[in-house]
Amino acid sequence: MPEQDVTVGQLLLAEYESVKSEQRARIGFRDNLLYVTLAVVAGVIAATAQAKQPSMLLALPPVCLVLGWTYLVNDEKISAIGLYVRDDLGPRLAGLAAHGSGFTTFGWEAYHRTDTRRRSRKAIQTVIDLTAFCAVPLAALVVFWADGGSGGLLVALSVLEALAVAGLAAQVVRYAKAAAPRCRVRERRAGERHC
Repeated sequence: MPEQDVTVGQLLLAEYESVKSEQRARIGFRDNLLYVTLAVVAGVIAATAQAKQPSMLLALPPVCLVLGWTYLVNDEKISAIGLYVRDDLGPRLAGLAAHGSGFTTFGWEAYHRTDTRRRSRKAIQTVIDLTAFCAVPLAALVVFWADGGSGGLLVALSVLEALAVAGLAAQVVRYAKAAAPRCRVRERRAGERHC
């Protein structure tokens, strides 16, 4: 059987399949992090209530920080893959397929971003992320502080945890602003808007 040369188009399609596979895996992993966070929070709260030891609540901020940061990093990579497919890989493949005639590939990558309710969904998701990964551990710290029966070392630790959670909250908000949909007009087609 004679060897066949691999075309640039085949390589680009293979790359597309590869990055979309990574994106799908990251989406599943990211979405499960919210459920893991809820389970951990419920477990720590139940254990704290059963043991009647508010100091056990100090376990929530580090766990929520790790899970929240992992969630945020995966979410950023998911968006970066979508951007790469829309703005780099798709146009290169379209150029090969239609020899520069303005053919659009992977239309869904841009189409689903034109939904008029996308902004409100992103805002709601940001509130959910802030609640799960930041508000819950801060509430646990407030309960710990309200108990008042802990030594100076645990109070100092709790203050450090509060600062770390505030830092994560700032990153969640910063990323949400950076990822906010912005409309732009493509140079190739005057008037075509992509958000």
